[in-house]
Amino acid sequence: MDQLFAPWRIEWVARDGDQDTEDADDDRCPFCALPERDDDAESKIVARSEHSFVLLNNYPYAPGHVMVIPYRHTGDFADLTDEELLDHARLKSRTLDALDAAFDPHGFNAGENLGGSAAGGSIDDHLHTHVVPRWNGDTNFMPVISDTKVLVQGLEESYGQLFDAFAELDGAVADGDEDAVFFELD
Repeated sequence: MDQLFAPWRIEWVARDGDQDTEDADDDRCPFCALPERDDDAESKIVARSEHSFVLLNNYPYAPGHVMVIPYRHTGDFADLTDEELLDHARLKSRTLDALDAAFDPHGFNAGENLGGSAAGGSIDDHLHTHVVPRWNGDTNFMPVISDTKVLVQGLEESYGQLFDAFAELDGAVADGDEDAVFFELD
């Protein structure tokens, strides 16, 4: 599918070979490596809790498309502890609140690609829940007749809007522009 608007991709195209992770371990799972970086804003991590984090999707279906991801590397929900599952669910709930405040969508799609590559995900061995804001009429004829997806907002703008919305939620702790908003979800 063609991409009409993807200004953030220049950072990927022009990157040094060791920019993906600080320790230059290109074989690492990105969902394990990104939370270990020192700059959440650069990594596009917009919120964190004790067991999970919220990451903007690099290839969004709509502005604000994020993933809620447990820190622990596993591809199976049954592997998560009750504490990890509850934390993941609570952070997903906070994510819906923040997306609603930031983007005022008409609805949401939320779900996981489970079961490996057959489910359609590009990272199938680390659980993640996609949350996609949706608006009435947000899909059109472009993907059908020209195999082209139109994106209306860049990742930097989405990050700023969503960060501000997370920071306004009850229980949010925002320490500077480089760190994600943190939540104690007990």
